[in-house]
This record gives sequence, structure tokens and C-alpha cells, in this order.
Amino acid sequence: MRILGIDPGLTAAGLGLIECRNTETAVVEWLTITTEKTFCLSERLGELARDLRTYLKETNPDLAVVEKLFFAANRRTAMDVAHARGVILLTLRNENIDVLEVTPLELKTAIAGDGTADKRQMQEMVKRLLKLNEIPSPADAADGLALALYGAYCSRNKGALLTV
Repeated sequence: MRILGIDPGLTAAGLGLIECRNTETAVVEWLTITTEKTFCLSERLGELARDLRTYLKETNPDLAVVEKLFFAANRRTAMDVAHARGVILLTLRNENIDVLEVTPLELKTAIAGDGTADKRQMQEMVKRLLKLNEIPSPADAADGLALALYGAYCSRNKGALLTV
């Protein structure tokens, strides 16, 4: 089973793709989809949708795990992420890919065992759980891998939230 984790963003959407076979989990790749900051919002959203659609056709994930929106201190950033998230969900739907949505608290609890884990703690756990030599970079892509791991744990346990 191929699981794609997506950390929504307009400037950079983080993607982490893993392959699960029985009890084995292997990283396929991680990357970001970026949009041109000088473009208007509709152009950036179109660029995100096009690039994600192309990626989905190339990689054929069975499941996508998308982080739910949390409240950001900056309203503009929150709106941009909300727009990007909507485009991501629509693109996944149009490509007939099952979607699992997860809150940051659920993700942190499952991956780090602590709903208040900071970004560095999450990155260290992703590195450890996926047996990587270093923390994946950029951070958005590491978040994508964490989301994919969450999907793997849930699919192995019929949707149950696990503490690692």
C-alpha cells in the first residue's frame, strides 16, 4: 500500500510517500510542491492543483493523509493554507484517492506520543521510525512523512489512533 502524507501550504506543500508491505514500511520519497509567490492567488492554486495531479498520476498512492487546518496567528497565512487545503482535497477526490484527515494533536500524539511535541521532536521521531540517516528536509516534507506514517498506523489498526 502506498500512502501519501500531505502538509498543506500555498508557498510549499510538503509531501511524503511511503510504501507499506505487511509490517515493513519504506520511504519512497519526500518533496515539496511550491508555487510562485509573485503569481495571484488563483494562479498559485491552479499551479498547486496541476503539480499535485501530475504527482498523483506518477506515484499512484492508495491513501492520502492530509493535515486539518489549525488556527494560525497570522490570518493571511491561515487563509492561504485553507485555500491550498481545499484545492488539495478536491484534487485527491478528482483522482479517486481515499483521504484520511488528521488534526495536529492527533498526529503528534500518534507519532511522538505527546500532543504537545514541537517540530524538532516530530522530525526526530520521523527519522527514527523510518530508519533514516538524517532528518528529512525541508520541514514541510518531513511533516508529509509524519502524516504518511500516521496513515500506515491507522490502516494497520483499522483506523485506531496509535501511540508509537
